[in-house]
Amino acid sequence: MVPARRCLLSLSSSSSLRPSLAKAFVSASSSPRSYSSPAAPTTKRKLNLPIDLNASSYLAQTPQQALSLPELPDSVKSSKTKRLNLYQAINDGLSTILETDPKSLIFGEDVSFGGVFRCTTTLLDRFGSQRVFNTPLTEQGIMGFAIGLSGSGYTALPEIQFADYLFPAFDQLHNEASKWRYRSGGAESFNSGNLVVRMPCGAVGHGGLYHSQSPEGFFLGMQGVKVVIPRGPIQAKGLLIAAARAGDPIVFMEPKILYRGAIEEVPVGEYELPIGKAEVLQKGKDVTLVSYGTLVYTCEMAAKAAKEKLGVEVEVIDLRTVHPWDKKTVVDSVNKTGRCVVVHEASRTGGIGESVGAEVQERCFLRLEAPVTRITGWDTPMPLVFESLIVPDVARIFDGIKRVIEY
Repeated sequence: MVPARRCLLSLSSSSSLRPSLAKAFVSASSSPRSYSSPAAPTTKRKLNLPIDLNASSYLAQTPQQALSLPELPDSVKSSKTKRLNLYQAINDGLSTILETDPKSLIFGEDVSFGGVFRCTTTLLDRFGSQRVFNTPLTEQGIMGFAIGLSGSGYTALPEIQFADYLFPAFDQLHNEASKWRYRSGGAESFNSGNLVVRMPCGAVGHGGLYHSQSPEGFFLGMQGVKVVIPRGPIQAKGLLIAAARAGDPIVFMEPKILYRGAIEEVPVGEYELPIGKAEVLQKGKDVTLVSYGTLVYTCEMAAKAAKEKLGVEVEVIDLRTVHPWDKKTVVDSVNKTGRCVVVHEASRTGGIGESVGAEVQERCFLRLEAPVTRITGWDTPMPLVFESLIVPDVARIFDGIKRVIEY
């Protein structure tokens, strides 16, 4: 356990300092994100303008938009909606799981207080301390306990306080949870399904080495575990409920910058969205732009700029499940457009882009008009004051689109 991490957890466990810790992270996600250097005034920027999520077409801004989503069950399409941000939708999804599954339990560091980002607020009062409870500061212990519970027929919903803290528990997840069903020969009484490991991930602008990592690429070699990253409240609620009922170990990574930034109308009823299925957010014929999580909104702005400045129609795809990702949806799109750009804020080496790029090259080779291009974070630890230089911005994505068009 690194000293910096231990120090933060000690602070987060203190009731007097916990609100200030949450406030520090909330402040970064409550205002539009510029990505650009403070030295460049907004009035002089041409592409890297502040991203207003309230204007995004990828979020349901009205009840009609929310209830018209084709993946929603008919029973929900006639229900009401309520306006929620991402952390409230997570809370709503967890409430639904606890209400419908009496053998489900939530546990982790500070979850009974609501957690650093308030995702478990009020759940202790509603469901009691036998089902929502704090644990010691030991990720390995949390994961081992969760695997034991899920293997005993419970639905385990552990929270890792930050995705950066996952690594002490990596052995338990990789060597135990991911292999139980395989080594049992499929025996129903010997598996680690109904295990959902939630964790905040990604950059916030000032998290630095231990609070802004995007470790999803580490799971690419972990067969037997699925990894889901929602982009907004509707997706978060539906995917979370589906994950708790999937019967597979699932890592559910929540972009912390979106907790209070992404707001939309969310169906009140209980619903699931498909694990392992990507979503085409925007149709296009010239370039396929593949991303997930926070950066789908940056891609939205880059696609708009490409249309205005280059006359290029970009097809934007949100993977949603990044492992295993939806090869058919991506391949069908690239076979249509002939060009592919993959965007994520995790490092270039070992990132999801490597897997997508290799599969696209292998499956779409005769249709490609340009090499697959990756716009990613750099191969360096996440810095503190220079996070905006790591995370891909609109200008970098626009440049990637321009390069594959001009190739």
